[in-house]
Amino acid sequence: MAHTTGISWADKTFSPWTGCMKVSPACDGCYAAHLMDTRMHRVEWGEPGAGEGTRSLMSDDYWRKPLAWNREAAQTGALPWVFPSLCDPFDTAVPAAWRWRFVDLMEATPNILWLLLTKRLGNVLKLTDPLRGEKALPRNVAIGGTFCNQAEWDRDSPKLREIDERLDPLFVFGSFEPLLGLIDFRGGWSPDWIIVGGETDQGAHQARPTHPVWVRALHDQAVSRRAIFHLKQWGEWRHAPDRARFPDAIRERWQRVDSAMSGIRPAFMVKEGKRRTGRLLDGVVHDARPAVPAMESRRLL
Repeated sequence: MAHTTGISWADKTFSPWTGCMKVSPACDGCYAAHLMDTRMHRVEWGEPGAGEGTRSLMSDDYWRKPLAWNREAAQTGALPWVFPSLCDPFDTAVPAAWRWRFVDLMEATPNILWLLLTKRLGNVLKLTDPLRGEKALPRNVAIGGTFCNQAEWDRDSPKLREIDERLDPLFVFGSFEPLLGLIDFRGGWSPDWIIVGGETDQGAHQARPTHPVWVRALHDQAVSRRAIFHLKQWGEWRHAPDRARFPDAIRERWQRVDSAMSGIRPAFMVKEGKRRTGRLLDGVVHDARPAVPAMESRRLL
């Protein structure tokens, strides 16, 4: 699908192909997999124990959409932020020719900022290395990794840092969505942009709540490092500090969530749906995006 998106940290979505394999606890409630199961039926999503799944290349007409966006952006001076939402750009199960075609498209659309989010950070350097026969990424990309818990951060953040140092993208970002536990940067490096989000129900998968302390911890670490903080959503659950004010009819939708921080009391969360839980953290909408260098020299008129 290629359209204006409801994702708060992007302007449009464009997926050159569809299909992926679940490789993380963050994938348990994958909206793209649910979309394939219920509406699109283009591919079989991969899962551990069930194989890689299948991949499907989008049509030539669909591939021309970013070229139109690029022309429009050149005329208006806008810089649309585009996210490939139904695939992983660094998926080695995808034919190399598809990946190279996508690189060529990004290079041909310098008026677009491409947000390349991956759960396969270990593939990025080798799949962008001309010495390995790959195509180097153009300059109009930002690269991000998904981190849902401390174990993923400890394992994969050094990979994102190396990508930042060696490829020098416009910026690097971390998608902490769904946030499933406390994440401590341990006083070390952090991405330029920290995007946080709770989980939503996807078919049979019921959303897991996100403790407010986990979100505040990432916010405070972002502030201390002068990183940009963005709260996408709370998901299905929100904090219920005063359980007594909720009617008996919804008390079965409460859930206790431990903070994993000594001295911090557990939170009681109530399941109300993402339209009601909103995006406020302590009364504030955190909607910021990183500033990017002027890109006029790379515009195609």
